[in-house]
Amino acid sequence: MDSVSLLRVTLISWPLSFEQQWMADAYVVVFAALMLPAGLLGDRFGRRLMLVTGLGIFLAGSVVGALAPDVAWVVAARAVMGVGGALVMPLALSVLPSLFGPDERSKAIGVMSAASALGMPLGPILGGWLLDHYWWGSVFLINVPMVGIGITACLLLLPETRDPASPKVDAVSTALTAAGLGALVYAIIEAPTRGWGDPLVAGFLAGAVVLLAGLVLRERRAVRPMLDMELLGHRGFLVNTLTATLVTFVLAGLLFLLPPYLQAVLGHDALGTGLRLLPMMAGLLVAARAAQPVVARFGPRLVVGCGLVVLAFAALLGSRTEVGSGYGFTALWLTVTGIGFGFAVVPAMDGALSALPADRAGSGSGLLMTLRQVGSAIGIALLGSLLAGVYRDRLDVTGLPAGAADTAGESVVAAHLVAERTGSGALAASADRAYVHGMGVVLVVCGVAALVAALLAGAFLPGTRSAGAGSSTPAMAEPEADARQ
Repeated sequence: MDSVSLLRVTLISWPLSFEQQWMADAYVVVFAALMLPAGLLGDRFGRRLMLVTGLGIFLAGSVVGALAPDVAWVVAARAVMGVGGALVMPLALSVLPSLFGPDERSKAIGVMSAASALGMPLGPILGGWLLDHYWWGSVFLINVPMVGIGITACLLLLPETRDPASPKVDAVSTALTAAGLGALVYAIIEAPTRGWGDPLVAGFLAGAVVLLAGLVLRERRAVRPMLDMELLGHRGFLVNTLTATLVTFVLAGLLFLLPPYLQAVLGHDALGTGLRLLPMMAGLLVAARAAQPVVARFGPRLVVGCGLVVLAFAALLGSRTEVGSGYGFTALWLTVTGIGFGFAVVPAMDGALSALPADRAGSGSGLLMTLRQVGSAIGIALLGSLLAGVYRDRLDVTGLPAGAADTAGESVVAAHLVAERTGSGALAASADRAYVHGMGVVLVVCGVAALVAALLAGAFLPGTRSAGAGSSTPAMAEPEADARQ
């Protein structure tokens, strides 16, 4: 339903200006900034009500984006869609404990993870087809029927759940949360382009630290805090959330690398790029279907740890890619990536949700999704910065005018455009080698991050499912059972 991946692949065909970059990133900033208060709103006023409201806001933003007369309107529409997405994502997770028992919940999370991953290749596939046949605004209209189906399903199938005793929405804490996370994500997004030492980036990072520190201090003093610090003190929720966040960090890095490689180095269009991401989806579907019975047999610690090791193996295998490797080798390690991702993230998210008491499902799910979204932004920013640095260092621009050399250094796509205009086959070949080398370096980092997450899971995750998982009894009330595991 979300067209962020579609926009990223569509816009990657030329060097991004500030406005074009924020057509995609305006959604991410607002989305990450509002998920925590959105989860609390669902707890207090009704999760189904807020879920339908979020879908309606997302629909309105999509319509505005489709009819936007200029880039500024598109950026504004994406921000509105971010507000809707912030309501939808945590609340879609928070209703799972009330709809499914412990056994069925793992399957439901697997289906949700598979559906989310399906958007990764479907975005470029649908985007490429729509842009070939219709005007660019049609990429937003694809959301309209999907939102309509979602609202209808919520109204007909979803029971209303709420917690009238949940904390009131604190306007000051909400503002601190939104401003702090917004500043953090903004700085992370801008850092690869401007540099980490840029005054604007440094200023936003410092502002984020101050605002989030102020939020923590205020919440620690509150009688009924909006940000429940007890959640972070519970081992089951904390470790599973950190594991899911690290998996998201790795996956974001992998997906960041692939579109330029498939388009510029291998020469596929947007539609072909999307189709060639499908092997990862196939691996994920297999793992998501198999995760629940495997966890029941061997326990979450072993399954999550093995999934992370498989993910690390996929990244390290991908780091062996060369310019002449071809797509077959890429399809192989993409399939392994999907398998590792499914076995790691589905049990981790199930463990985090089962650790939540029923009356804090919305706020806890909001915290889980916020950390995953920030992990994704950090992964793209840090790994993107590493890739850009390695690419520029390895790119041979000898003999090019200064302006053309600077443009070629922006991205492998830009280098191919310069090579076409100047007739320099040597520049295109150098850009391909430089990009593939940088991709290998980033994939090694992703592999190491996955191994660190595997160690974390092996050391701290429980070996068996909690006896109270998925029950209405607050998981926070069973520290003894958690300690025994």
